[in-house]
Amino acid sequence: MSKMNNNLSQITAISSKNQPLVNRACQWLIKHNVANDQRDLISNNLECEEYESKEWKQINKKCEVTFDKYLECTSELPKREVNQIEKIYY
Repeated sequence: MSKMNNNLSQITAISSKNQPLVNRACQWLIKHNVANDQRDLISNNLECEEYESKEWKQINKKCEVTFDKYLECTSELPKREVNQIEKIYY
């Protein structure tokens, strides 16, 4: 995660007016990636089906919420800004 946080400070929006939204989108994508890693870890260690696990359901909901927030931010950005973010975080 520290590598991702370092990348956050290095992302400069193509257009300076988009910088605050680029920063927010990056923060939500980082949160999503962390939650997704946790969900994968839980999935790999489950002894039951995912839908039967309360812990998995909670982290899955967090994944959905954080990704929805990321999408909200990127929906207001030009495609070139989104492409720049996704090159770094995907």
